[in-house]
Amino acid sequence: MAGRIPRQFIDELISRTDIVELINEYVPLKKTGREFTACCPFHDEKTPSFTVSPAKQFFHCFGCGAHGTALGFLMDYEHMDFVEAVHDLADRANLPVPVEAGASSGEQQDSSELYTILEEAAAWFRQQLRQHPDAQHAVNYLKKRGLNGETAATFEMGFAPPGWNNLLQALGKSAGQIKLLLKAGVIIEKEHGGNYDRFRNRIMFPIRDARGRIIGFGGRVLGDDTPKYLNSPETPVFHKGRELYGLYEARKAMRKLERIIVVEGYMDVISLAHHGLRYAVATLGTATTPEHLKRLFRIVPEIVFCFDGDRAGRDAAVRAMENAIPEMREGRQINFMFLPEGEDPDSQIRAEGCSSFEARIAKSVTFSKFFFDHLTTQADITTIEGRARLVELARPRLQRLPPGIFREMMLTRLRELSQLETVKLTSGNKTTTKKQLHGKKRVKSAPSPLRVVVALLLQCPELSVLAGDPQRFRSIGGTGANLLVELLELLQTNPKLKTGALLERWRDKEEGRYLAKLAQWKPPFEDKTGLEAEFSGALARLEQQLNEICTEELLHKAQAGTLSTEEKDRLQQLLSRSKQ
Repeated sequence: MAGRIPRQFIDELISRTDIVELINEYVPLKKTGREFTACCPFHDEKTPSFTVSPAKQFFHCFGCGAHGTALGFLMDYEHMDFVEAVHDLADRANLPVPVEAGASSGEQQDSSELYTILEEAAAWFRQQLRQHPDAQHAVNYLKKRGLNGETAATFEMGFAPPGWNNLLQALGKSAGQIKLLLKAGVIIEKEHGGNYDRFRNRIMFPIRDARGRIIGFGGRVLGDDTPKYLNSPETPVFHKGRELYGLYEARKAMRKLERIIVVEGYMDVISLAHHGLRYAVATLGTATTPEHLKRLFRIVPEIVFCFDGDRAGRDAAVRAMENAIPEMREGRQINFMFLPEGEDPDSQIRAEGCSSFEARIAKSVTFSKFFFDHLTTQADITTIEGRARLVELARPRLQRLPPGIFREMMLTRLRELSQLETVKLTSGNKTTTKKQLHGKKRVKSAPSPLRVVVALLLQCPELSVLAGDPQRFRSIGGTGANLLVELLELLQTNPKLKTGALLERWRDKEEGRYLAKLAQWKPPFEDKTGLEAEFSGALARLEQQLNEICTEELLHKAQAGTLSTEEKDRLQQLLSRSKQ
């Protein structure tokens, strides 16, 4: 679970949501036995492989592997983040979203008031652009940049007039309002008392979060003051490392986004939109962070970074590449686009138009090419020493790639460039070789009893009542045993939880992917009697495993001569049982 929302509320939300009814709004479902099927909305297919289980409150595609709960469907299909999806389902169920335990209702109210004061500030800035005597300077600047009133209205641009306390006088009518303006970051407290406006003589750009709420501002100076661009400071609702300017507007303009282009400034985003390119966003005075990339890849499979062609642009591209490494995997694409020196996205699209600009995007440099081109500028691969240097430069970076096909293909390219048959990724003895990549498939072994027990609990959570005291299974050891104990304790305390609610408990955790995979398994028996028999059999095998562990421990103590009377009796019972 993420955010400030109690786990119990997520459980209730999942139980109240009919996943079949929800998904049927987007994809026509057809009843097939106990489940519902459709052609998958997440990849192209002619034969339905997308299934929805009302009993589990879970969907799964056997074609592309997409899976999840009602929350997961909204996040994947509507490109919502977790909190947005929770609010959407809560609105459907007519449930208020509560604050988690430990956070006061006053804090929630404070955030609500911050959003309100920021909306009021944005409305005031827009009014100044229309009515203030000095606003003509701002209007002339926007016209000079080729923008019109319609574009300014789309992005709700405004004007902060010259002067130290215009906004303060307009909105700071009480001590409470002044406190909110300070907390929202639009006024600044003086060192010796009093306050003044943060933004003065600037064109104003409201910054919205994923739900469309204004969370901060950017301001472009009209005079000679510095800095040229000024952003709101970090506040309870504004975090520069998470937000992207123009993302809300891009999603609002285009129902289905295929790619997003990341540029450097507010005016770049607005100018590109004005000329017909509606999928540009900008970072807020920071380098692109892993959090930015995670968010963008939830929305689109392709990200294009656009940089100036000078040295500063190349350096910024390298930083973006380094931050992107942990997020790169098959199905995701990052490209790097470099403009002619002296040009930026605004000037370039004004000079050549949208079609030519998009043709440049189509020719942008792939992540893999930029990665190796950058490293080979630091290593002369025509020499043995240079090829060795290339491997040493690439190895720590490739270690940061998620395991998978993309990583293996990057290793293959490194082997080609270094002319090596093997490339050691770790400092130990493990080596990745062609033979390992294309060797024989492992023979599948029978699932362990622990795996079977966990899988059956996901199919039929009420089986947990048959398991007895969960704590005894910790003796088995390992993360699987700990997960089983947590799962049983949760279900024995909350016997009405469905599969979907269970999976939400482990969202964004390593164990969550493991549980989601087990939830897709179809047991040999679908009736409850058959499931109970299978579960009891797996529990019996687990008990046997526990007895073997206990016997081994007691025999070890017997050899050391440290057995108590009770332990001797226990050992004798276990040895007798093993002979039966």
